[in-house]
Amino acid sequence: MSSSATAASRAQAAKVAKWLAEKSRTEEAIELLCSYAVAGPNDLEGQQLLADAFRMNPTSPIARMAFERMEGVAGDHADLETAMQRYGQDALTKLTREMSPNVFRRAQLGFNNNVKYKEHTYHVQTEDSGLDKPHVITHLFADGGRVIKSFKREYAEHVLRDDVAKYVKALMKGQHMEMVVHLREGRFDEVIAGRARGGMDLLTEAPRTEVQKISERREEGRGSVRPPPPAVDNSKTVPMASTPSKAPPRKLPHYVLFVERSLSGGPDHYPVFDNEAVVGSQGQLTLAGERFCHPREATLIHRDGGLFLRDLPGGNGVFLRIRSRIELAYGDEFILGDQVFRVDPSPPPTDDHPDPGPTYFYPAPNWLSQFRITQVFEGGATGRVAVARGGTVQLGSAIGDIIVNDALVSDQHCVVEEQAGAFVLTDLESRTGVFVRVGTNEVELLEGDEIIIGRTRLRVHITVQR
Repeated sequence: MSSSATAASRAQAAKVAKWLAEKSRTEEAIELLCSYAVAGPNDLEGQQLLADAFRMNPTSPIARMAFERMEGVAGDHADLETAMQRYGQDALTKLTREMSPNVFRRAQLGFNNNVKYKEHTYHVQTEDSGLDKPHVITHLFADGGRVIKSFKREYAEHVLRDDVAKYVKALMKGQHMEMVVHLREGRFDEVIAGRARGGMDLLTEAPRTEVQKISERREEGRGSVRPPPPAVDNSKTVPMASTPSKAPPRKLPHYVLFVERSLSGGPDHYPVFDNEAVVGSQGQLTLAGERFCHPREATLIHRDGGLFLRDLPGGNGVFLRIRSRIELAYGDEFILGDQVFRVDPSPPPTDDHPDPGPTYFYPAPNWLSQFRITQVFEGGATGRVAVARGGTVQLGSAIGDIIVNDALVSDQHCVVEEQAGAFVLTDLESRTGVFVRVGTNEVELLEGDEIIIGRTRLRVHITVQR
């Protein structure tokens, strides 16, 4: 505890001590009062705190020690010192939170989203019941109001956390997305069809959503999505000596980048032996003839048996094919086919209304939307733009809010949805995948990952995996 308590903290201590006494926690109340009585000047406020302690127990040893300390009397005050350490400002703040359980305090407001699944629209609603009833509930609605399924998680053990609002927000977001994922995976099809009961599941484990930010990829995805790449013929990349008996041992590259697609020719693979290599027209790894590749586009780092990728500023960016649903933010870019798109905030609604009469026509009302998807052309020019209506923008070559004429784009290629306050990108089982710009955060590459630099698509093979 600070050696000098403020008037505000002393007043707070008096209120908390009164509440502790009402809860039959008298010893705690006395220790709290004495701690804040001696932590400030021996004035009227301090004396009042000490008087309250003596009223609760006239023979209290802690109160006697506090009196001696305030009057300058020497003695053994070790128990008082221990109490002062125990009831610092942080402890006082936690007791203040605990003191008001009957006041409904929400750690986080709820989430509401519509979700399209098999040509029908469902509604997902997540609410925090408040710190006095600490649990999060998510409902899945269909047919305009029928509850299909409910999830519930308790968080009573986390109520006194200093970051409780942040914790509950993350819990709500995860549980909300978890419900959406389960719907999309078909887990509620029997309930929707009326052949099974839904009900409420009381869940104890953390939500599993498979929704990540591109910079938060986890090791459990390592090597589990795509088939292994073909074996590397090292005899073509590292020449053998003419006399086999005296030939030095062949050095394996740390990793190999296989060219899946290139518009400019060049080799079919790039073996890399350096621990750190820059990809670009002036780097250790040069993509021959790639006109959209800047001098220094990205850095590849081989470390502890793993391979890491970092986008360098000033270039067109390096894009990684997503393996699961990815959370996007404003300014994030992604590629489908040869088309680049960006997530932008929707413009603020204008106050459209008729002019003074006689006026008979006025613009259609604005859609309230949190984001829009913008197509980005060479040089930064913008193309098609779609504002999220109902919290969703779908992209494809035949069906969607944005239709692109690109042979590499599937009919229904991908969708960006607002879910639980986040923008989630989902690949709709497209033929050629969706690629998200990595950014300057370091991202680990996994076996079989694909990246795009310019118009060149590369597949990663890590020679020696940990």
